[in-house]
Amino acid sequence: MSKKVYFIGVDVGSGSVRAALVDDKGHVLNSSVKEIQTWKPKVDYYEQSSNNIWECCVFVIKNVIANINPESIKGIGFDATCSLVALDKQGRPLSVSTNNNEQNIIMWMDHRAQAEADFINKTNHDILKYVGGKVSLEMEMPKLLWLKKNLPNKWNDFGYFFDLPDFLTWKATGSLSRSLCSLVCKWNYECSTDGKQQWNTSFLREIGLEDLIADDFKKIGNKVLMPGEFCGGLAKEAAVTLGLLPGTPVATSIIDAHAGGLGMIGTHGDGIDKEMSSRLGLICGTSTCHMAVNKKPVLVQGVWGPYYSAMVPGLWLNEAGQSASGMLLDHIISSHPAGAELLKTMSSGDARIHLRGLLSEMAKQEGCNDVCYLTRDIHVWPDFHGNRSPIADPSMRGMICGLSINNSEANLALLYLATLQALAYGTRHIIDALVLAGYEPFKSMLICGGISKDPLFVQTQADSVGLPILRPHEKDSVLVGSAILGACASKYFQNVQDAVANMGGTADVIQPVPSTKGYHDKKYRVFLRMFQDQLKYKTIMSSNL
Repeated sequence: MSKKVYFIGVDVGSGSVRAALVDDKGHVLNSSVKEIQTWKPKVDYYEQSSNNIWECCVFVIKNVIANINPESIKGIGFDATCSLVALDKQGRPLSVSTNNNEQNIIMWMDHRAQAEADFINKTNHDILKYVGGKVSLEMEMPKLLWLKKNLPNKWNDFGYFFDLPDFLTWKATGSLSRSLCSLVCKWNYECSTDGKQQWNTSFLREIGLEDLIADDFKKIGNKVLMPGEFCGGLAKEAAVTLGLLPGTPVATSIIDAHAGGLGMIGTHGDGIDKEMSSRLGLICGTSTCHMAVNKKPVLVQGVWGPYYSAMVPGLWLNEAGQSASGMLLDHIISSHPAGAELLKTMSSGDARIHLRGLLSEMAKQEGCNDVCYLTRDIHVWPDFHGNRSPIADPSMRGMICGLSINNSEANLALLYLATLQALAYGTRHIIDALVLAGYEPFKSMLICGGISKDPLFVQTQADSVGLPILRPHEKDSVLVGSAILGACASKYFQNVQDAVANMGGTADVIQPVPSTKGYHDKKYRVFLRMFQDQLKYKTIMSSNL
């Protein structure tokens, strides 16, 4: 009888840390979750604590391995949000704004570095072509520049800067290596179409961060590994704390959305092409990331990448996204009078179920054969937290057309549905940009994450884009993705592709409803017009009239 083999996947999201015990077929056997503390010291400032996050990691890992023989744990993989971790020269947390050193992480969604991002973009440095022509204020170089400008007396005290996924592997192993995924996607690390892989010193000098070059880039990393590569064995102290064996293989990390893409991309669905480049992956949580891979590099205006081997080794990744999706839907519900009442007696998830039921009843009453038709007179532009792709403008704001003096649950339900549709049209906008730049038309979409549990959201995405959607039977694709990394580091599989093929699993296929195509085409035309209108308003208000 063969011995059982397990891998641990750890996912650090925006609001919680999760861990899973995963077998070699990609099945999640145990899982655990622990909420993270977040500080909001100012508007658009979001900070967290690396100590708190590591303590949460310890808690969830110990939970999922309870009563499991440590010898059967063959590898550990970490993924996390692309947040900036600041440490002093001794590797201790160092504050990024206040005097509380616990607040040493600038979260990905933090928008304090707008001026710094604008400054970097005005350089028009050649390396910016790999981020769609513009660096985002969500990335790390604008945040580092903000720290240097706004905390000049503390700047020299910083000893190490990590992307959060790399901080976790350092805590687990003591290795200062960095993941190619994090560096190329969020740090403007050069991984060019002609084969160069290096920190671009001319870029660092031009943006005023030349001091990061010192000591062979010690503060930001000089050893770069592929996601899934063995980055080190579990250090003795970490192993004792976790109840695992010292030396247990730990994989080079990956960004959370990319873990979701990795966990889904090998999924099988009846009648669906398995070619990776024919699939667009949607990882839907607080925000939504759209992942596309290609055998050749494709430069897409307003879309990040192409990044070589950032998700699947040997393939070029383009990464688009929406800065607020789950967060936006929560806001739509909580800010509406009827929604505020619902949330007094039920969770956000239960409120969404209630609204879906209400929409079905409204459609029956109005004689609609599909709920989508209820929003004929309500239109939403969803960029309440700026546009990540393909416009790449964090100053974009949300718009709603069709408001009335109505605080009923029915009115909230319509607004909720119109917002779901707007998010789907945002996906369609991204697909148009990818195809226009050189991608072959996509044949399917893959979907995972919190919002994907909402069947109305998934069906709306399929109908609005006109593509079938694969929703994995294994609900935690992000955790499967990080476990796949652990499996690679353990050498249990030959490579990432082999692990993906064996651990990808199967999926339900949600087909688009053909009869709704004309309606969504018209709504999409309104969607694009709303964008043009917002630009016109900005032009008027900036004129000298």
